Amino acid sequence: GLATAGRFDALIVDRMLPGIDGLSILRTLRAAGNDTPALVLSALGEVDDKVKGLRAGADDYLGKPFAFAELLARLDAITRRPAREGEVTELRVADLEMNLLSREVRRGGQPIDLQPREFRLLEYLMRNVDQVVTRTMLLENVWDYHFDPQTNVIDVHISRLRRKVDKGFATPLIHTVRGAGYKLGEAGA
Repeated sequence: GLATAGRFDALIVDRMLPGIDGLSILRTLRAAGNDTPALVLSALGEVDDKVKGLRAGADDYLGKPFAFAELLARLDAITRRPAREGEVTELRVADLEMNLLSREVRRGGQPIDLQPREFRLLEYLMRNVDQVVTRTMLLENVWDYHFDPQTNVIDVHISRLRRKVDKGFATPLIHTVRGAGYKLGEAGA
């Protein structure tokens, strides 16, 4: 009840509340248009549970047991994020459009079929248009890894995304910035 009553800087939602799943509370709040940053706590540390939490509208996810310092650092990070002005539902870069509600992506009016991870990757790149995003930023924000798994998972997904988003178009939008990361935008690296 408290979460619906006032304005808070952040919400900490426990997955395992007595008699109710914290995620259903979060879904209800999001459906009601409450966009207060939320951190989900859970003993269920599996990737599937993280994905469920993020899909339900969590801004971050912390598995139990956790260090209090990490909780504070994560709260700090989610409250620093810019307030979503009227909740963006469409992202657009050049002739590339993404509808965050229907999860549809089009370029030049043509639909592009993306896997969920490719969608998240493209969304992250579009939200950071014309900015260099590093591998670390992608690992943390798209894969939810807070370590480098020493794999080429990013390169594989970027090249798949390039095939779907840039192939057949005169202007490539996804650029590699040598030694730094990637950038989405009309201007090259």
